[in-house]
Amino acid sequence: MRAILAIDQGTTNSKAILVSESGELLARGSSPVGITYPQSGWVEQDPNRLWQSVIEAITACLAKAPEAQVEAIAISNQRESVTIWDADTGKSLGPVVSWQCRRTAPECATLTDAGHLPRVQAITGLPLDPMFPGPKIRWLLNRAPKGRKLRVGTIDSWLIHCLTGGKTHACDASNAARSQLLDLKTQSWSDELCSIFGIDKAVLPQVRNSSDDFGTTLNVPGIADGTPIRAAIGDSHAALFGHGAFNPGDGKVTFGTGSSVMTTLPDFIAPERGITTTVAWRLNGKPTYAFEGNILVSAASLPWMTEILGLPDVAALVDLAATATPGGPGFVPAFVGLGAPYWDSEARALFSQINFNTTRAQMARAVTDSIACQVHDVFAAMKSQTSGEFGALYVDGGPSQNRFLMQCVADLLGHPVIQCEAPEASALGAAYLAGLSLGIWPDLAAISALPKANQILYPQTQSVQERLNTWQDAIARSTFLYSPDKGE
Repeated sequence: MRAILAIDQGTTNSKAILVSESGELLARGSSPVGITYPQSGWVEQDPNRLWQSVIEAITACLAKAPEAQVEAIAISNQRESVTIWDADTGKSLGPVVSWQCRRTAPECATLTDAGHLPRVQAITGLPLDPMFPGPKIRWLLNRAPKGRKLRVGTIDSWLIHCLTGGKTHACDASNAARSQLLDLKTQSWSDELCSIFGIDKAVLPQVRNSSDDFGTTLNVPGIADGTPIRAAIGDSHAALFGHGAFNPGDGKVTFGTGSSVMTTLPDFIAPERGITTTVAWRLNGKPTYAFEGNILVSAASLPWMTEILGLPDVAALVDLAATATPGGPGFVPAFVGLGAPYWDSEARALFSQINFNTTRAQMARAVTDSIACQVHDVFAAMKSQTSGEFGALYVDGGPSQNRFLMQCVADLLGHPVIQCEAPEASALGAAYLAGLSLGIWPDLAAISALPKANQILYPQTQSVQERLNTWQDAIARSTFLYSPDKGE
């Protein structure tokens, strides 16, 4: 049976799935990656362990479908994380500096003070925030051994390097768009941006379409040499594609460690109000643009609160939250600052409005509500920048399988959300792109026609203003905008 092997390399786990020509998911495998926090605000991973976890996920997946014949490989990956390696030996020369890492906050502040923010934002659609890779790449280059020929890239380029035995140094346009070095309009590395960040373009990968030829495999355990790599795309973009959100206004929310909210656009729109503009994907040289809001901490707060309350697992936390009476506290999960639409590196995680009547259930509900409240704020910022209506809104990622959490999202947005049974939306999107490249699916209409198991959750209550008021009060306190005199 012919199949596409799709790798989904995430922050906490690497996953692999096999997808048949009919779009059926044949098998899956996964392996943990590991993550370290060497200093306060620093988040990094071992690039060699990351690659090993991909091999382990592939091995586990293929073992479950020994009859499958892998026709091609597709990659979706965590974005804004970058690493560095030796171009000649292929050996890693530094850590994977995670998208969550805040180590370059001082450099971002210096660049902002120097007046570079307007140009960076105009060219890339991205703010000068430590989440984005420009200053991280400079940090890696400054600490690399001297006299080496260097390569730097996002995680897709590292995986392509490993899969091809170092023969290909390339990334796709969606990952390049998150690097802070790509000119969105010309779809090429920007000399001006490379100068601002102090980066030699020679170390950067070639930018290719999301559905393209990324070389062939060499010495990958379990994979025949010469197997083509035919797609690469950032995981959030891949999920948008996997859902079939091809019409302007269609969108999705990917829930995980953090969350990514994306909606497709008819054309490029310069971002405002804390939202970024990005390349959703690029096909045949033509980019599809999207608005995006990046939430730094989303479901990652759930296991934290589960341990604080002494509960057995996250499911017990969500069940407890569902029993909460109204009038509870607010909670802001600003453990590493706040992302969209606030972009405040100095924001602090906190509970607000706690009193002697506050219950454990209300504390749990404040944490679960924070997931939906952050999505609400991102969508509000998006709505203010476009005259178009929002269309289908899909949800994916592990937490999207919990009906209570997703019902909270639908209620706070006042908009239906489409819950998908398959949690592997990112991997499926990458597989579909590889299938386009191979001609398995001739066009986007054929992909849209593939069977999908979805369930629509409609808003069930209009009584959400009190919850939003509590949230907004907590946000004001977290970002030091609260005034005791004004109460806001």
